[in-house]
Amino acid sequence: METLAGRALPASVPVGEAWELVDRADAQSVVAGGHWSGRTLGELWRSERARCFGGVAGPDQFPLLIKILDAEETLSVQVHPPVGLAAELGGEPKTEMWYLLDARPGGHLYAGLRRGVGREEFRAALGAGTVEQTLHRIKAGDAMFIPSGRVHAIGAGCRILEVQQNSDTTYRVFDWNRTGLDGNPRALHIEQSLRCINFDDPEPALAAPGADGTVVECPHFRVERIEVRESADLLRNAPWTVGFVLAGDIGSGSERFVRGETFLIPSGAAGVRFQADGPDGAQILRITG
Repeated sequence: METLAGRALPASVPVGEAWELVDRADAQSVVAGGHWSGRTLGELWRSERARCFGGVAGPDQFPLLIKILDAEETLSVQVHPPVGLAAELGGEPKTEMWYLLDARPGGHLYAGLRRGVGREEFRAALGAGTVEQTLHRIKAGDAMFIPSGRVHAIGAGCRILEVQQNSDTTYRVFDWNRTGLDGNPRALHIEQSLRCINFDDPEPALAAPGADGTVVECPHFRVERIEVRESADLLRNAPWTVGFVLAGDIGSGSERFVRGETFLIPSGAAGVRFQADGPDGAQILRITG
């Protein structure tokens, strides 16, 4: 988190994730400077939507939540509820994607189930503590799409940018037979998970940028990887855009954004071009809703 994203972290506290762009009741992104300085993302989304977001229709909260995840050890096996079940279970639906920023040698991801694993085989593995044998394990690569209902876990040593629906609902189905900091097993949500897991989703493949740079496109977001050699209109054809700097640095006027930084371009910046510095340009993830 310090080297890839330039964060200053407390020495004695483990930090596993940073919420880069957030509009939640318990957490808000705040404008760092300029005309809207000090205003929260939620305030702008609700009271200045026409000026900042092109007046697009949508929910009461900004539709995306963007995080950086630093998995020092393999994270728990999880699933997020699909839209048809979320309200019934008291949660929010969540589809997400992972973009790999870095991984230790041998880094891997778990996504979906092995071919032939059904509900009863998975339930039996839960009882026996052998869930890993049912999971599709894949070497960490460019990106992985995680639609709601896809069981998943991030392997140790992976650093990831996560783009997701604005939801904080996660059902933990297996935690590698570990205990928590208090010495007791962490709470699991087995019955909710079994209702949410898509058992017709065997061995999904990694997502890789297409010829136009698109990494993932779904009804909730589109993520592109863009090479900026000199300048680019990052807002093009969108009412708003979120940028994440993968390499190099980029900016417009006096505003500069460097590796590991997330920035939001409002609709009022239509036509503004962003310039990359240096002979190698910059590499950007462009995220739109």
